[in-house]
Amino acid sequence: MNTGLFGLGGKVAIVTGGNGGIGLGMAQGLADAGADIAVVGRNETKSDAAVAELEARGVRAISVAADVTDKDAVAAMVERTVRDFGRIDILVNNAGINIRKPPQELDITEWESVIRTNLTSAFLCSQAAYPVMKAAGGGKIINIGSMLSIFGASFAPAYAASKGGIVQFTRSCAVAWAADNIQVNAVLPGWIDTDLTRRAREQIAGLHDKVLGRTPAARWGASADFAGIAVFLASRASDFVTGTTIPVDGGFSVMG
Repeated sequence: MNTGLFGLGGKVAIVTGGNGGIGLGMAQGLADAGADIAVVGRNETKSDAAVAELEARGVRAISVAADVTDKDAVAAMVERTVRDFGRIDILVNNAGINIRKPPQELDITEWESVIRTNLTSAFLCSQAAYPVMKAAGGGKIINIGSMLSIFGASFAPAYAASKGGIVQFTRSCAVAWAADNIQVNAVLPGWIDTDLTRRAREQIAGLHDKVLGRTPAARWGASADFAGIAVFLASRASDFVTGTTIPVDGGFSVMG
């Protein structure tokens, strides 16, 4: 069993939006470190494929279909994970959507949909997992923000607001739950090659070249780039790290 400094043998992780993109990259890293995984997603076909891939890495995995914006569905997600695995040690709040419109064109229903999916879901999932982690003596929560937690973007006002909120929510939970030995941190992805950003490249002229021109690493990120940071923030290697935000962006955010 992998129980070294970065080992997660015997641990159980919930990864929302874990059936693709950054979520799957994190789930793969956690699985390689020994954690069993509950993959939460709306697309059951994708989730089943992710479960098969994770199980091939030698861990247990389950697919949980849940609307993470619904309190009752989130409670059922937590109950299912505890029933199947007996515990929850790690929560990755990764579920997210984006609607690309300037502020003056964004409908209130679109605004609310993005906020609920990206920010409210993190609140609901964290709140539901908290008593389970507290009873077990601690846990790790990893929230997924964005470089738009730092910058503004004319084409993503709701997304930027939700991801800015993730940073402050992370800090609040870190302070509130430190006494319970629960560390709460946020990862801020840069431009990563996922289904979401592929659509962005179709919608925003010149985006691909602009990203490459500003990124010191001179490439788009890949889902696999999130395996290591997930393991660090989920393992005892990060026991004295809480309330922080870590960009994973190839240097994009430090460029003037």
